[in-house]
Amino acid sequence: MATRKQHMQTRSTEPAKNRSRAKDRAVEAKATAHVDTVAHRSSPDERRAMGKALRSKLSRDAHGSWKAHAGRKDPIQLLKAADAGRLPELVPIRYGRMLQSPFAFYRGTAGLMAADLAKSPDTGLRVQACGDCHLMNFGGFATPERNVIFDINDFDETLPAPWEWDIKRLATSFVLAARSAGLPDAKGRQMAEACARSYRRHIGRFAEMHPLELWYSRVTASDMLDLLSPSDQKRAKARIDAALKRTGSEMDFPKLAGVVHGRLAIRDMPPLIYHPEEARTPDFLESLSRVFASYRETLPDDRRVLLDRYQLVDAAIKVVGVGSVGRRCWIVLMMSDSNEPMFLQFKEAVASVLEPYAGASLFKHHGQRVVAGQRLMQPTSDLFLGWVTGLKGQHFYVRQLRDAKIKPLVETMNAALLLTYAKACGWVLARAHAKASDVCEIAGYLGTSSQFDEAMGSFGLAYADQAEKDHAALKTAVRQGRITAFQET
Repeated sequence: MATRKQHMQTRSTEPAKNRSRAKDRAVEAKATAHVDTVAHRSSPDERRAMGKALRSKLSRDAHGSWKAHAGRKDPIQLLKAADAGRLPELVPIRYGRMLQSPFAFYRGTAGLMAADLAKSPDTGLRVQACGDCHLMNFGGFATPERNVIFDINDFDETLPAPWEWDIKRLATSFVLAARSAGLPDAKGRQMAEACARSYRRHIGRFAEMHPLELWYSRVTASDMLDLLSPSDQKRAKARIDAALKRTGSEMDFPKLAGVVHGRLAIRDMPPLIYHPEEARTPDFLESLSRVFASYRETLPDDRRVLLDRYQLVDAAIKVVGVGSVGRRCWIVLMMSDSNEPMFLQFKEAVASVLEPYAGASLFKHHGQRVVAGQRLMQPTSDLFLGWVTGLKGQHFYVRQLRDAKIKPLVETMNAALLLTYAKACGWVLARAHAKASDVCEIAGYLGTSSQFDEAMGSFGLAYADQAEKDHAALKTAVRQGRITAFQET
């Protein structure tokens, strides 16, 4: 943590840093403006008509087909190529998690699907895309005002890209989740279609909203409860109430930290939480404080005042997710003067998996790319969302480790609840696309018929079959020794 003297020095250089922040804002505006340029040339009705006209070039039914294209790369080669830059000792954990099921495999293969989607038909209309839009990357979380909303919560791959890519990945994830639950494909198809139908209908409604109305829209806890049956409402409300009673850091603290060798520290629980050698050197915290001071400058003024009320205590590596395993993810323990804990997560950000196919990001710093995309797509974001360059030059984005987050318990959902969840995810994706980009043309293209919904049902089934084949190829590669996998107990 920066000292009071360092903060005095920070104030003395404030004009230069204000210029730096202004430059960051200019880059952010430039990077997101190109997805909305048509808004300055035509009216909403004209843009909807332009979207409708696209049907003559690409029918809505055409989105339903999937067949591996000639020359499709070996999925194992693509997976191994994605290991570049990861911590090698953690890569076997990544493959161990992906081996668990085709659905788990799918969660870790956003890059593989991006390569496939690049060969699929699209309208040429772009949005600020999530980039890894599967059902586990949605959930509940608390806003800074301590209200619970339901939204997308992972933006590691966000980039301007075809809107179809997000909805196709999301629809397919419901087919795979249904199969993992032992449900027939008729149910999986129903969920994929319901997700697409919800997306289509909400895109149409959002396209008619005025800008401020759309900007303030969000899917609240009450909205989610209204979708549920009375019995499911009771269980969901209990989870929401429990999440709001305590912050994520208060819940995490007894599990992650304690007195170690006479001082407060994060507990090592290898291989999933550990202090690397660099974190054991005497000057580590001093070096980390300098990084922390740079991160602090990416926050709004009021958030910096709040951050300054905590002191840096310790930092360690933590393994998170499936696709992210092997990327550097530090958890940082901070304590207030009155001994309340707060955990921040510094997660490594690299080029989006969409970039080889959708074009490079205009942000040179990938942490800033993630933060800008998240702020643009979410109705409200984490209090401490920012970015920084690490001690060895890697890019990171920063947020709280958990803050009243409510993870979807997909493995406990029955068919009816999964169907409801599919509708909610389609709604949220439509809101995110509409907030971040002009969607009048997309609304005009999709129209009011069920053609696109049914196409997503067909695509979801076909691509789920592909994911299962690729998962089988991974299992074969592990058996042959081409890939090493570590399965956690």
